[in-house]
Amino acid sequence: MNETSESSLRFTAARNKVITLDERERVGIGMQKEKTLHAILKNYMDPDPSHHEIPASFILPGQGVKFIADIFDGEQVTEIQTSGFSKLNDRLRFYLPQVPVTVVFPIPYCKWVIWIDPETGELLKKNKSPVRGTAYQAFREFYQIRNVLQDEALRQSLSFRLILLDIEEYRLKDGWSRDGKRGSHRFDYVPLAIHEEIILNEPADFGIFLPEGLPETFTAKDLQAATGVRRRSVSFSQVLSVLTMLGLTERTGVGKNRAYLYKKANT
Repeated sequence: MNETSESSLRFTAARNKVITLDERERVGIGMQKEKTLHAILKNYMDPDPSHHEIPASFILPGQGVKFIADIFDGEQVTEIQTSGFSKLNDRLRFYLPQVPVTVVFPIPYCKWVIWIDPETGELLKKNKSPVRGTAYQAFREFYQIRNVLQDEALRQSLSFRLILLDIEEYRLKDGWSRDGKRGSHRFDYVPLAIHEEIILNEPADFGIFLPEGLPETFTAKDLQAATGVRRRSVSFSQVLSVLTMLGLTERTGVGKNRAYLYKKANT
């Protein structure tokens, strides 16, 4: 059995464990205390419930910190962060000098949006988004922990796992526009399947984000063109800032329109 098949089976088992028919009938999608996406990924990464929600006082006794790790298997901490890596800064600085940490970041790859009537809870129209997710979206989050990434001693014990998912997004139709969509609130994410996983254990692994065909010196705009990514949610200036922190690119000067010029390191 190959790794993809094993991952698919583990994901299906984790999903079935969290989303049971009885529970969905009893409390409805996303009404659990813990959001569905987070719960499924926690069980996917480690199905042993005795490893879940472990106080920092157990992991590193005598430290007097009240963090709760999503997963601790006796050797490493795993944190599942669906957004806002800035919240991880203090945790990473606490854990990393003494225990390895893996940060899991889910990214919607193929997404269906399901609208919910906020008054009745009725599920309304289901739409498939034409936009595909990309691993480059993680750089907005990496940039928020740039001070940790720049610390070589901390970085040695830090790894990332980017999981691109086919996903259903449930949104309350409670926005300020006439149709209730603009300004609406996300109610829950329910993952359907894993599209791809990217594991980043060391700076060299980030080299996958520098595609072939880049000119010897290039700008953020050149990098975006080479990747084919058109999403507004990706700042390629941030991508290059992070890659430069990690020693994969070097800033060489300023080109036309005051755009910074870069080159691949050691070339």
